[in-house]
Amino acid sequence: MKHYLVVESHPSHPDRLDEFNRWYDEIHIPEVVALDGFVGGTRLAAADADGGPSVTLYELEGDPHEAKRNVHIAAAAKKLNMSDSLSYGPIPKMRIMAVQSEYSKPR
Repeated sequence: MKHYLVVESHPSHPDRLDEFNRWYDEIHIPEVVALDGFVGGTRLAAADADGGPSVTLYELEGDPHEAKRNVHIAAAAKKLNMSDSLSYGPIPKMRIMAVQSEYSKPR
């Protein structure tokens, strides 16, 4: 079964959105994907006017709970370069999601 770690996060201030995007795309995603249990990462941004959260889909392999633990362990050991452009109010939401079904338009 395919799993994803889905993370919702926000910049610490709207004026820091560019810094937040650079940090997330150039530093954070590569550091997380380098951890055991991670295959890749895709980040989504709201396309409408309300802004909404940044949503990152990390594709996982193996035990998804172990992969999530690896993020917490790396963060606690200060092995992830965090940025103060990331908001902790609200704190990022992390959820393990299993692919229920996939469908593609017939060609």
